[in-house]
Amino acid sequence: MNGAERTHSTAAGISDRVREIAGARGLPESELFERPLERGPEDLWEDLLLAQYLDGELDREEAIECAGRTKVERAERERDVVEEDVDWGSNA
Repeated sequence: MNGAERTHSTAAGISDRVREIAGARGLPESELFERPLERGPEDLWEDLLLAQYLDGELDREEAIECAGRTKVERAERERDVVEEDVDWGSNA
């Protein structure tokens, strides 16, 4: 199978999956395509805000207001784990 055939096959497979999901959920196919497009920029925006918070460019309360307490706390835990790993590696 050449590249063009593979791309068509993949596109056809995606279309089939979207139709099946739409039918199972009782949604229009267009809505299934819109959701990831809407979600992508929102996720990127939250990632930017969390990075700004962790870099000290945004205060914690504003980060919580924008991204939510759960995401801020998860970002803090992830930062702490990375710092612990770096410390461990530096002292090994």
